[in-house]
Amino acid sequence: MKCVHCFGAGLVGSYVARKLASLGHMVHVHDMEPSQTLKHQNLIIHQGNALETDLSVYDGVDLVVNMLPGEVGHELTKKLLDTKWPIVDLSFSEHTPDLYRDEIEKRGARVLWDVGIAPGLSNMLLAEACRIMGSLTKAEIRVGGNPTDPEGEWQYMAPFSPKDVIAEYTRPARVVRSSSIVTVPALSERHLLQVKDKGSMEAFLTDGLRSVLTTIPAEEMSEYTVRWPGHIQKFIDERDSGNLNVDELLNEWWFDPKIAEFTWMEVIAFDSNDEVMRWEIIDHGNEGDSSMARTTGLVTLGCIISWLENPEMLPPGVHPPESLPAEVVKSILDMMKENGVEIYGPNIS
Repeated sequence: MKCVHCFGAGLVGSYVARKLASLGHMVHVHDMEPSQTLKHQNLIIHQGNALETDLSVYDGVDLVVNMLPGEVGHELTKKLLDTKWPIVDLSFSEHTPDLYRDEIEKRGARVLWDVGIAPGLSNMLLAEACRIMGSLTKAEIRVGGNPTDPEGEWQYMAPFSPKDVIAEYTRPARVVRSSSIVTVPALSERHLLQVKDKGSMEAFLTDGLRSVLTTIPAEEMSEYTVRWPGHIQKFIDERDSGNLNVDELLNEWWFDPKIAEFTWMEVIAFDSNDEVMRWEIIDHGNEGDSSMARTTGLVTLGCIISWLENPEMLPPGVHPPESLPAEVVKSILDMMKENGVEIYGPNIS
């Protein structure tokens, strides 16, 4: 039995904590409002502000997982650097841990960051494509979590922090064009695509490439968020008219577990010989757990398990998900399939 501290117990955090506890690990959960689903003999709940937690009182900690959203998560990661515990960081803050690379290495801290479905699994799959094909001529990621039926005014509900979704829509997107990193307006390059069993959906650029901008050699590289047609036009219209109310959006986009939903991702890579590697991932949730909680949470869980099984898996420093060995990526994909996530594409060996 290992001891893991999980900070953040929203849809994803509570899922990861419960799965870890069911695997026999002792799990401490820190959250202001812990989910009511957190019930297991191996779970210890600490209700309160995670940023005010006195970490010095805890001994025998094997690993910590930061699943707090955005800037709160960023502040927690900085605080955790003083503990010397291995850190799995899912905060998806605009301020990424690699900004503190020198400080992290100096302190001897170890951070594995962006370990969700995208970024996260998408990075791992692009790294596999590079391992097989070498430098890429084009790499594209399309991903989104959406209600199964495009109903309602927005045809959408946020499967993670609505504030982080809004940040995706407003933050300029960094992409690779002609082998150089360039910045373009978010929500640009809009286009329709066909999603299996769902029909026509719309994709648009968002700033999700992050670490792969510099770690994956490609002439062209983009990440697109996928929504039902009409959703992003409504956002643009309300933004441009000055009628966009962020507080109202937080309520209007709040996740309703009673509404059927799904998460879909496509990762596709091309090489100079026009060879193609393509993966497709889709999930519809299961047993009360949302598809985004499962797809994101299982990637995070796989990283945690691999690190617990091999404490020397990563040396001191800050590590993006594409730096993980192929055998770890394979174990993550195998676990996702075992839990009912549909994954199509080349096998990893």
